[in-house]
Parts: sequence; structure tokens; C-alpha cells
Amino acid sequence: MTMNIDFAYIFTILAVILLSMTLHEAMHGYMAYWLGDDTAKASGRLTLNPLAHIDPFLTIILPLSLALMGLPVFGGAKPVPFNPSRVRYGDMGAALVGLAGPLTNFVLAFVFFSFFVLMGTPSVSTIQGMVLQAGIYVNLGFFVFNMLPLPPLDGSRVLYALAPDAVRRVMETIEQYGIFFVFIVVLLFSQPIGIFISNAIRFFVQLFAALFGITMI
Repeated sequence: MTMNIDFAYIFTILAVILLSMTLHEAMHGYMAYWLGDDTAKASGRLTLNPLAHIDPFLTIILPLSLALMGLPVFGGAKPVPFNPSRVRYGDMGAALVGLAGPLTNFVLAFVFFSFFVLMGTPSVSTIQGMVLQAGIYVNLGFFVFNMLPLPPLDGSRVLYALAPDAVRRVMETIEQYGIFFVFIVVLLFSQPIGIFISNAIRFFVQLFAALFGITMI
């Protein structure tokens, strides 16, 4: 019986991850396209096909490993390519492209929470409770993690728009290492990152609960 519950949990987490990160990456591409850059479209990334967006480590291995260890789930996907020099509004346009993905996760978390409340806050031991709570916590984890100002995570695009040239040069150097840099940071600082993300998730869950006038334990 326990084994079936574990498999159900793994399947639920994986399904939520694929849905959430597909929408996350697609929204990056659509925002860039809306702002005048068709790089993502030419690369075949304006799609809701999860296979186009999956990064084996960030999308599958990392979040599933965290879920199985009972830790806050976070991760990412294969970055959608875009040309910052081709989007309207310069650095602010590039920041909007970066924000589109995490904000999609934030909205998804709120939608899942809304259904969670409307269905009477079902227990995680039920199928609907498992799916809805996975949708809330996975999306908030992805939102918080991707908003970290570390290249090439999405939060770095916001920092690019605000940082002085010296900081930008450092960030551009770091970004050359791409996902490898993020992997090293997560490996070296997994505990403080996990604590920060866990506290941030708790804050947003309590915020959602306050908006609906309920109490979350």
C-alpha cells in the first residue's frame, strides 16, 4: 500500500512539474515574441510540448530528488533562447521576458490554491488533495528559485536591468557557464537555499490563505 502511495506521489509531482515548467518556458518565448524577438519561435520553443523544454537535471532529477527527500521542490528547464537586443524597451524588455516564466508559476500556484479552497482544503491523502497541494508547492518553489538573481536564472534578467555596468560584466562572465554554475551553487549551498525557499513558500501560502480568510497550519 505504501509503495502505491509513493508511486502516486512521484507521478503527481512529475505531472505537475511538466505542466508548470512547460507553461513557464512557453511564456518566456511568447513574451519575447510579443516584444519583437522571434528567436524562440525560430528555435521551436513556442510550443506546449514538454519535450521541447525539459532539462534532465533541473526539470526531472533535481525536483524529484527533493520531493523524495521531503524537501521543498524547486528546479527549472532548458532556457528559452532570446535576443535581448531585439526586444522592445531594451533592458526592461529583457527583464519582462525573464519575469514571464516565474510569474506564470506564481499565478498557477494561486489558481491551484483557489481550487484547493473551493474543494474544502482536501487532505494530501486524497488524490485531489495531493494534486492541488503539489500544484501549489511545486509552482511556488519554482517561482522562488527562478527569481534568485543568479545567471542564467530568470531573476538575473531583472538584476541586469538595474545593475551597474561592472556588475553586468561579472554576470555575463558567470552566464557563460550556464546551468553548470547553477548546479555548483545548488550543490554547495543546498541547505541555505532550501531553507530560504521553504520560508518563502510558507510566506506565500500564508498570504494566499489570508486572502481567502482561512488558516493554514
